[in-house]
Amino acid sequence: MVNINLLPWRERLRAQRKREFGMLVLLAVILTGAALGYWHWYNEQLIDFQQERNRYLKNEIAKVDKQIREIRDLEKIRRQLISRMKVVAELQSQRPLVVHLFDELVATLPDGVYLNSVVQKGRSVTVEGKAESNARISAYMRNIEASPWLSNPQLRIIQQKGGGNDSPTFSLTMQQVVPKAEDEQ
Repeated sequence: MVNINLLPWRERLRAQRKREFGMLVLLAVILTGAALGYWHWYNEQLIDFQQERNRYLKNEIAKVDKQIREIRDLEKIRRQLISRMKVVAELQSQRPLVVHLFDELVATLPDGVYLNSVVQKGRSVTVEGKAESNARISAYMRNIEASPWLSNPQLRIIQQKGGGNDSPTFSLTMQQVVPKAEDEQ
């Protein structure tokens, strides 16, 4: 005998296909949602990582800026110290000049000439004194010219007070020099 199926098979097939299609759409929506969720989570992780790197870089930049300020302060202090050292070295190098000045003043002073005052301003030296005669003052000026430490004597004032009995007073200006051999040391 022949079996005849009178049930609406096409509608059942259509309903089954509709269910399968709905399941596939639901699966696609779920997978799309999961993919979008993962993509969002991944981007959030990248943003968090980049923000963490930015915070780290800002902290490091702040540290380096602080070190740069400290280095600038140290360089300023260094320049000040070098300037002070130069001043001290210059003063140290000029210390023996005073000794040489007085030594030369004594060495060039002829008999019969007496000094009352010595004033030094920079390299210029002014002496005032008395002499037994004008010839002694001339001899003193020649001795100064011959000295390696003194040069350019210029007689500013020569006076003889009273009659011929008083010793003449004089004022003499000269320059203190440093001999070449001493300058190189």
